[in-house]
Formats: sequence, structure tokens, C-alpha cells
Amino acid sequence: MTTPVVPAVPLDVAGMTSAERARLPLSLDVVKAAAEQHGVCTRPVLREVVDLDTGEVRIVGIRCNSTQESKCPACAERNRRSRMAQCREGWHLDHEPVAERHAPTVDQVELVTYRSDLTAEYRRAVAEGAIDQVEDLREGIREADADLKREGVRGNLPNVERSGRPAPTRSTRRRQNAPNLPRRKVAKRTVGREFAGKYRPSTFITLTLDSYGKVGPDGAPVAPDTYDYRRAARDAVHFASLVDRWWQNLRRVVGWDVQYFGTVEPQRRIAPHVHFAVRGSIPHKVVRQVTAATYLQVWWPQHDRMIYGGDRLPVWDMRTKGFVDPDTEQPLTAWADAVANLDTPAHVVEFGRQVHSKGILGGTEESGRHIGYLTKYLTKSVTEVVEQDASPGLADHADRLAAELAVTPCSERCAVWLLYGVQPKGVTSKTTPGHCKGKAHRRDTLGLPGRRVLVSRRWSGKTLAEHKADRATFVREALAAAGIAKPDSDRTRLQWGPVRPGDPHAPSRAELLMHMIAQRLAWQAEYQQAQAVLVHLRPPEPNLSATSPVAA
Repeated sequence: MTTPVVPAVPLDVAGMTSAERARLPLSLDVVKAAAEQHGVCTRPVLREVVDLDTGEVRIVGIRCNSTQESKCPACAERNRRSRMAQCREGWHLDHEPVAERHAPTVDQVELVTYRSDLTAEYRRAVAEGAIDQVEDLREGIREADADLKREGVRGNLPNVERSGRPAPTRSTRRRQNAPNLPRRKVAKRTVGREFAGKYRPSTFITLTLDSYGKVGPDGAPVAPDTYDYRRAARDAVHFASLVDRWWQNLRRVVGWDVQYFGTVEPQRRIAPHVHFAVRGSIPHKVVRQVTAATYLQVWWPQHDRMIYGGDRLPVWDMRTKGFVDPDTEQPLTAWADAVANLDTPAHVVEFGRQVHSKGILGGTEESGRHIGYLTKYLTKSVTEVVEQDASPGLADHADRLAAELAVTPCSERCAVWLLYGVQPKGVTSKTTPGHCKGKAHRRDTLGLPGRRVLVSRRWSGKTLAEHKADRATFVREALAAAGIAKPDSDRTRLQWGPVRPGDPHAPSRAELLMHMIAQRLAWQAEYQQAQAVLVHLRPPEPNLSATSPVAA
């Protein structure tokens, strides 16, 4: 949160009592307020930089790049503006963004060949029982996979450890109570149609979850005891997967690769909803049809009744390398056994009936207004959005939902499964029953795990880092065009590393912030000077209005 700046009032410090002087701001607080006022990061990270050419060693501060205003207002606002630029650039494109994959390189092909040989040798060693070779080959395979990632290969290669049990198959037949959808082959194009030879409208869509009980104007349930908190918590945990399924269905219905930029936000009732800027025009009837027909079945073990809790929790058994019942010492049900013969899904997630869609023309004031609406809450956590004007009833509602989320499994590896007598995937002796570090259980997320921004792969043809780099390149080119020379920006000769604790050369936080403020002011002055020079050099545009001297 931004530190408020109090108007200047003459102070008689000498005549103050000790209690009055104790209420005066500390020097660091004043420095932080100045940093926030000038858009400087207030939580810089110290890094040691070595110039490999000259041997010079410096300690510098780099931005923390936080996305939360409560942690660093300057970095949060900088990230929000980068997201706004990303949204604006991809929303109304009239050409296909470049998103072609590069051809495999010679080194990548050789590494895959080498990895294939190692896999074959590993399988042979396992079959022959050559235990002394198995571990060495497994380590070689791990190193080959790491080399492939460093070479720029995306995705994972097949695991050499074959599972002893095949994954359970699920029916792909649609539910009888779900309407059918027409299905088309999805074309590779991402740009929407053009109308009347000059209009290329796009779409703004809002999707919400179903109702769990009647709520009042403040978002708090009218009858909290009958409000379905269990379904609300489960829907929030699986909301992102439901949104992915919606996009799959929409693309199959319209027949082209629809691209989107979306943000996930909490409604006043704390249920998540999502706003999407969609490239291309999609009829509202189609949006409603796809929404009504989209659902997600969660094929997990039933988790309606907890078996353990309080002081009675499963315990780790060194012999079986798993958790056992504290009384009978019987092993808990393994995950593979728990999901092997499921007849019905543990939960089904669907969207609510409230669906909003609207056509938007690019370059209009309405377009810019909706971009600001999309990114309005990006710098705030879910809890901050909810509690900024929360009533006592809404605060109690948030507490009840948080309590339900604490006992709602968030993934196949969630430690909460142990409370239901199921041993999750990847369990170890360090796992604490009922305590999962997943974001879904945190008080500041209230069930909205994962990313708050959802961007399709071919939205603008660039990553967020590339959008930030474009802005930096624009500023450097503007300075160069105005004749303002900047130091050599070649970073390949710089070696970066952490600062050792207790380093006597490390500046204090106040000193570092004051240096960054001065640097920021100098950069702003240079950029303003460059803008003034460029405006002076740019030829004036002809004014052909009826009242101009040229027209006369």
C-alpha cells in the first residue's frame, strides 16, 4: 500500500516532549515515501556485479518485480502496465502473429539420439538385473534431459520408469443432462473476420460460477448455515480447468483458433469469475450455448467425510515407506488403488447462468476502458479485493470459505488427502497430514490458485518479457535519436551473483533507495529531454481545417 504523504507543517522539534518525538517518522520511512512517489522499487534485491573485462566489482540493487501493491507499489504498477500493453497489442490484430516453431538443431538431434541410447541401455540393465549400472544410467539420462532443456527443447521426454499399472480409462461420452455441441475442425487462423471492408470487431466476455445460496447486497450469504461452502470451495479449486475446457469447446464450435487475454477476479460473494478480451467477433448465442454445455468431471476419490483429524492423524511408517493408520498400523489406500475403479466423478463443475459478452471495436475509447477494467485488480490479492470494504457478514463469509478450503484437496499430491485415508502421489516422510503448501489453501487467494492472468499462446506472438524488452528498446532508440549517449548495454561481459551476508561494502537500504531515486530522476530528465528534441525535429502535420491559414 502506498505510504501517505502528510502536508508540510512547521515543527518545533526542540520544544517537543520525548513522546511527541517518538511519533515522528523515521528516516527510512521518509526515503520509502520518496521512492514510492517517484516510482522506485521499495524492496530492491542486492546483487554483486563483476565486469569480466575490467575486473570492477559493484553492488547494485535490482527491482523485486512484485505484482502485489501491498509489497511494492512501483513494481506492481509497472507489471500492470506491461500487462495492459500486452492486452492492447494482441486484441485487435489484423494479421497473424508470428508463432512458428524453430526447426530442431543439430545439437538437439544429437542429444536426443544420445538419450535414446541411454534409455535402451537402462532398460537392458534393468532386465538383466545389473544394479551397479542402473543408477549410473539413470543419472546420465537426467543429465541428458537437463542438457536438452538448456538447448531450448520444450516439453518432457518419456519417463524411463514404466508404470506397473496402466492409467484408468474414462468414458468420453457426454453427460446426458448436458446439451450437445456442434464440432468443426479448428483452422489455424487466429484473426477474426472483417466486416464491411473496414470493421474488425472483437469481443469482451465474462464468465461466472453457479450460485451456492442467496446473498445480500454486500455479498454475504443471507442464510450462511445453508450456503453450500463445500461446492463453492471445490468449484474454486477446479475453476482454471473448467475455463480450459470452455476454450476447447468454443474453438471446436466456431472452427478457428480463438485467442484471448483474461484476468481472474473474485466477485463480491468471493466466487471467482473471469473477464476475457477475445480477438474476433463471436455471437452471444454461441457464447451462451458453449457455456451451458461446458462441464468438468473430477475423477478423484470421494472426499465428503474426513477419517482423520485433530490429534488422530496418520503416521509415517519407515518399513512401508508410506503413511499408516495410527491405531491399526494398516497402510492407507494408495492413490492408484483409490482411483482405479471409480464409477462416478467426485465432483462436477459447471458455469452459472450469468454470461456477458459484448462486441468491441479496436482503437475506440470503449476498448481502452475495457482494458483498464480487465487489469484493475491485478495489483491486489484476492483478500485485498474482498476486504477493502467488507462488512462483518462478508468477513465471516470469507472465514467460512477459508475453513472449507483448508480441508479441500487441491491436487493429486495434496497432503489434505491423508485426512480422507488416501495416500497422495509423491508422499514422503516430510509430508504433514492436512498441511498443503498449495496456493488454493492460502488465506490471500481464497481458492484461486495459479495465475491471475490467462493469455493464449498466439495472442500477440510475444511473451510478457518480450513486451517489456520492446519498451526498453523504444526508450533507448528515443535517447539515441536525440543524441543522448548511454553506457554500453552489453551484459555478456557482466557476471551476476548474490551478495554475501555481512558484506561490509553492501549499502544500507536507505542509501540504496536514495541512489535509485537519484538515478530514476536522471533517467526521467534524459527521457523528457529526448522527447522535447524529437518533437522539435518532427515536421508539423498539415492542418487543412476550414479555419487554418493553409486552407484559406
